[in-house]
Amino acid sequence: MSDRWIIGKEFRFEAAHELPHHDGKCARLHGHSWRGVVYVSGTILNDGAKSGMVMDYGDIKQFLQPLLDEYLDHHFLNKTTGLESPTSEEIARWIFEQLEQRGLPGLVAVKIDETCTSTCLYARSDRLLWQILREDAVVF
Repeated sequence: MSDRWIIGKEFRFEAAHELPHHDGKCARLHGHSWRGVVYVSGTILNDGAKSGMVMDYGDIKQFLQPLLDEYLDHHFLNKTTGLESPTSEEIARWIFEQLEQRGLPGLVAVKIDETCTSTCLYARSDRLLWQILREDAVVF
């Protein structure tokens, strides 16, 4: 069995959305203080200036910050993401796909907390998903 590390970079944003097909109050325009985590995995640690790291957290932030500035923070998510119904699930997948398109190495999952009691974890690998859930059990 080889070594594997999963690191996470937390981010936060304030944004509004509406869920037009929802059968409750979330169909109306409303906002949240969103919290997220981007998870990156690796099987080797770097040498040199970033010795002992899977990836520098600042490098993850460089991939994430443009998304926060241009599409997420203080934006209307229905408009900026192009999602008709930007649920937590859709936003987590949207962020994952955006980071993937921008080439974030080792990307394995994105977690989104819509409220302090409601969360979503999006990953494309069941094995890594369950590993993240085990490691993040206290927070999730």
